[in-house]
Amino acid sequence: MRLLTIFLCLLLGTFNDGLTQTNISVHDPVMIKQDSVYYLFCTGRGISVWSSKDMKSWQREKQVFDTLPWGVKAVPGFKNHIWAPDISYHNGLYYLFYSVSAFGKNTSCIGMATTPTLHPADPAFHWTDHGKIIESIPGRDMWNAIDPNVIWDEQDQPWLAFGSFWNGLKLVKLNQSLTAIDTPQQWHTIASRKNNYYMPDSSAGDGAIEAPFIVKRGNYYYLFASIDYCCKGEQSTYKMITGRAEKLTGPYLDKAGIPLVKNGGTILLQGDKDWHGVGHNAVCTFDGIDYLVFHGYDAKDRGRSKLRMEKLDWTTGWPEVVR
Repeated sequence: MRLLTIFLCLLLGTFNDGLTQTNISVHDPVMIKQDSVYYLFCTGRGISVWSSKDMKSWQREKQVFDTLPWGVKAVPGFKNHIWAPDISYHNGLYYLFYSVSAFGKNTSCIGMATTPTLHPADPAFHWTDHGKIIESIPGRDMWNAIDPNVIWDEQDQPWLAFGSFWNGLKLVKLNQSLTAIDTPQQWHTIASRKNNYYMPDSSAGDGAIEAPFIVKRGNYYYLFASIDYCCKGEQSTYKMITGRAEKLTGPYLDKAGIPLVKNGGTILLQGDKDWHGVGHNAVCTFDGIDYLVFHGYDAKDRGRSKLRMEKLDWTTGWPEVVR
């Protein structure tokens, strides 16, 4: 049993007495802090959850969902592997958006669940699933309902950014309960790299862009996104881009003034000799410090996907990784 425990710890991350792990293997991470505990949510069976007191040593928590019956009905072949969660806190509730999708197709849905606390030992801890919020269907939609990120505008109105490939990243206004698209519907395309404008709905095409994340700093909204290809280990070419806009709905421009809807985007971080690719980021603020939270493909470990965090500086009016 001890050898099996060691093997599992080596598989999942650096071994540390079987209790906590560092250098953990994750995909599409997002982080939030409640009291003195940091919680990390990422792609995995039922949505993977980790907790830490220092953002260095991590303990695996119980997954969010044991089953997701509506996902089985919505996406053929779904086996509770849930993508790209987004966690936020607003008006006394934690909101967890997540993706259910077929790989490489826009047969996809975004769902949402809430809980009043993230502490598993708290008697109030319980995830309430609110089901499907947005769905994309091949042959009908030229967008993909994955990679959600919620943001509130200056009027406290919730919006959801999401999407990948096809004709790019979208922004849609939600109702106040965040359980449905608001009416009358307001949709915006905020970024696109599509080069083939006549591709069929069933094809993702060559417009590799995904994972939008929006934050407000000063007078601007900043859009972060990931371009090129994830999920290929040593062949991954993932990298992060940014643009900014004076209004949440855009237009988002890069440093050169090129709109992100026209293949613009200033490179924020990309792969190097140590990391084959980096991407799918969140921006998290803890104790007045902004962190870029993302995953990278570790060149020293056969291209396995690992958690990475870097501090961000905004002195120039643009996000820059602190070296």
